[in-house]
Amino acid sequence: MTGKQKMTSKQKVTPWEVKGNIDYDKLIKEFGLIPLSHLPKEFEKNVLFRRGIVFAHRDFKKIVEAVEQKKPFVMMTGLMPSGKFHFGHKLVADQIIFYQSLGAKIYVAVADIEAYNSRNTDIKELRETAIKEYLINYIALGLNPKKCDFYFQSSRSKEGKKANAYYSLANMLARHATFNEFKAVYGEITPGKMVSSLLQAADMLHPQLPEFEDKSLPVIIPVGSDQDPHLRLARDLAQRIKAFKFTQLSSTYHKFLPGLKGGKMSSSDPMSFIALTDSPDEAALKIKKYAFSGGQPTLEEHRKKGGDPEVDVAFQMLKYGLEPDDKKLQQIHDDYRSGKLLSGELKQMTIERLTTFLKEHQKKRKEAEKLVDKFLN
Repeated sequence: MTGKQKMTSKQKVTPWEVKGNIDYDKLIKEFGLIPLSHLPKEFEKNVLFRRGIVFAHRDFKKIVEAVEQKKPFVMMTGLMPSGKFHFGHKLVADQIIFYQSLGAKIYVAVADIEAYNSRNTDIKELRETAIKEYLINYIALGLNPKKCDFYFQSSRSKEGKKANAYYSLANMLARHATFNEFKAVYGEITPGKMVSSLLQAADMLHPQLPEFEDKSLPVIIPVGSDQDPHLRLARDLAQRIKAFKFTQLSSTYHKFLPGLKGGKMSSSDPMSFIALTDSPDEAALKIKKYAFSGGQPTLEEHRKKGGDPEVDVAFQMLKYGLEPDDKKLQQIHDDYRSGKLLSGELKQMTIERLTTFLKEHQKKRKEAEKLVDKFLN
């Protein structure tokens, strides 16, 4: 199968598999999402919102109002502690840091129970991966850890009242879920997957408990559209459980940064992604050797027909943040589309920006390492 065929194969978007040439308008209709538009200036300053990479939402108005009125709100996300932290993960990290700059209280759940039940039974290793691959990168990218509640599903809090409230909520939610819903989200059902699903819903909802934020606050959860089934379940449970008066969860959906070979990045295939701990030389080699090109087969054909920046991975990396200047990005887009800019030249541009970013980021990582010792105790 050629690279072109990979990029144009039939669309599939589930929590476990993303493949094909993704039609985001179709996803909006299938999932019942709302296109994101008419955002206030604060959001237009962020490249992911400005360029339409964050493209759809549910109940986002509550978050916009909180930002405009300078009222408290929460941004909650989770991470699966498996494999290297790569540029696909950076999409969520950039949003975490952006929301923190807007005044959000940040909650980050390490899904170590889910990982234990589905991937890796070494809890200590999962914990260290979460710290060394995720938290350190978050801080190096700009997260203020003092204004972030970073926790593990296996050990929610050292404060008894908080821990009890979190685990009680997960257990109480079980009454309001059905077997068919679990099956719809997870396919093959196991007790471990059911526990993970309920914990995940508790992760999304528990910031609103009085033991945590002391009031029912709007909560925004940024995800890729493949994770929407989990959000739908949590939103349904929030409505059904009458013991608490939850403000309905808000969510945004971002487009997928394609893997180097096309399709979604896979943590199990190091050649499908650029890790933030890759050396500049390693990253350059991956771009040269594996990055899917939107160029034509021959130089003559490329000059005549031009390239396709929409499927070209090097261009997409620039679009997703490596080139922050919109005018420069548009010029690169137009030159590539016209055939003036060659695929090799485009890759070299991306490599240069990637090299600059990685060198600076890895210096910041060394500083960030000094701040996370308490999480390893």
